[in-house]
Amino acid sequence: MRNHLKETFSSSPATRPPGSGGPPAAPQAGPPAPAALAAKVRTLGPSMTRSMHRVAEAVAGDPAGCAALTVTGLAERTGTSEATVVRTARLLGYPGYRDLRLALAGLAAQQQSGAAPAVTADIAVDDPLSSVVAKLAQEEQQCLADTAAGLDTTQLEAAVSALTTARRIDVYGIGASNLVAQDLVQKLLRIGLIAHAHADPHLAVTNAVQLRSGDVAIAITHSGRTTDVIEPLRVAFDHGATTVAITGRPDADVAQYADHVLTTSTARESELRPAAMSSRTSQLLVVDCLFIGVAQRTYDAAAPALSASYEALAHRHSPRRR
Repeated sequence: MRNHLKETFSSSPATRPPGSGGPPAAPQAGPPAPAALAAKVRTLGPSMTRSMHRVAEAVAGDPAGCAALTVTGLAERTGTSEATVVRTARLLGYPGYRDLRLALAGLAAQQQSGAAPAVTADIAVDDPLSSVVAKLAQEEQQCLADTAAGLDTTQLEAAVSALTTARRIDVYGIGASNLVAQDLVQKLLRIGLIAHAHADPHLAVTNAVQLRSGDVAIAITHSGRTTDVIEPLRVAFDHGATTVAITGRPDADVAQYADHVLTTSTARESELRPAAMSSRTSQLLVVDCLFIGVAQRTYDAAAPALSASYEALAHRHSPRRR
């Protein structure tokens, strides 16, 4: 079954997991603010077809000009079709072309007014720190709420069950996702599970080769297309381990080799608030859900192990005596 699944997905790197179809789904959060459009285009560019990418580049490069065009006019300008324009708008997070056009008009007006450039979608470069704190807190709260609302608890339960009985757990992540991987591993270690976080892609693959049925491999990748994370997950999958993907793009390549997919929020981005920031917040929520789920099911063993770890470190937190 696993080999058949692998062959099915290998025919095309953009193939979706079984049971899904159609173009990539738009993010579940609300439409991105106008200032976030350029960052959105950069982030989603690799997942677009060439014709969709032409549309995206056009609207990001000339918002004022494109805002004046009908869907037919933009299709003619980019040498594409009206359907391609609508699909691009939806992939960028807008319900339809009309909504994208309104965002383009807003972005053009902002550029013409000489307003302070945006550091994030909602924060201007000259905002006082008090406003930055309030706005970031609101964004983080929304990111967590969106992740919680979209998290498939059936998939979560299955992943928790696999972790609870796992002989060994390997977690893969690169960059900011590796910080999340290390966070999960240190939590699992403190309740007595055998877990490892691998940031080195070569080491990750050589360890994945040793995994078998009864082991668990977890890949953490916001884009779902990080090769250095997908490769060890594929190896673990092929060797019979239970595999889990934590990703903001459940239709992306990593899902090909995941028995269970846990979806995180796809938050708005900007120059100084890239995916590494927004994705980390939602990934940490999923990691905490996994950990608490495992701790609940293994409480009789987890509680003493956690207590022992606290006691072992207690002397390091005691005030020094002079």
